[in-house]
Amino acid sequence: MSDTATIRLLASPARQEIVDTLEALGGEASVAELAAELGRPADSLYYHLRLLVRGRVVDEIAGNGDGRRYRSRARTRTRLAYKPGATANAVAVERVAGSLLRIAGRDFAAAIARRDVVVDGALRELWASRLKGWVGDAELAEINRLLERLAALLHGRRSARRHRLVSLAWVLAPLRERTRSG
Repeated sequence: MSDTATIRLLASPARQEIVDTLEALGGEASVAELAAELGRPADSLYYHLRLLVRGRVVDEIAGNGDGRRYRSRARTRTRLAYKPGATANAVAVERVAGSLLRIAGRDFAAAIARRDVVVDGALRELWASRLKGWVGDAELAEINRLLERLAALLHGRRSARRHRLVSLAWVLAPLRERTRSG
């Protein structure tokens, strides 16, 4: 996704969650299904869905008796094109990143409030961390390969085997080395 106006649509946490949820549900869902997954009233989604349809992020398709249905236009998971520097695209992408981090914070807060959340072991489903370290080209390539693998693992339909819905957010950003003053 490279159109700045379209990217701006995803700066809204509500619209970002709708797109993420559509993709998690296999790319297509009714308003009722989206509302149930998001824990929101269906009426609160129509405004955002209209904007996403107008922005050509999702399509409204004929329902099969369960109300309006929506389909993600993305063949794979939604990806934003980054155009760094003093660009409108950079501003829009930065807003989307801020929004996804706010969503991640809410997801974490809701999960840590539950007594049944798993916080260690092989089936750990809750953690937050910030890591900072030095890497070379090989390590950076490996980090990106692993992030792509994580994204691929999360991009699958619900099934008997895939019954746990999780959220994963990350930011990989180069830092400027701070030099010591003499």
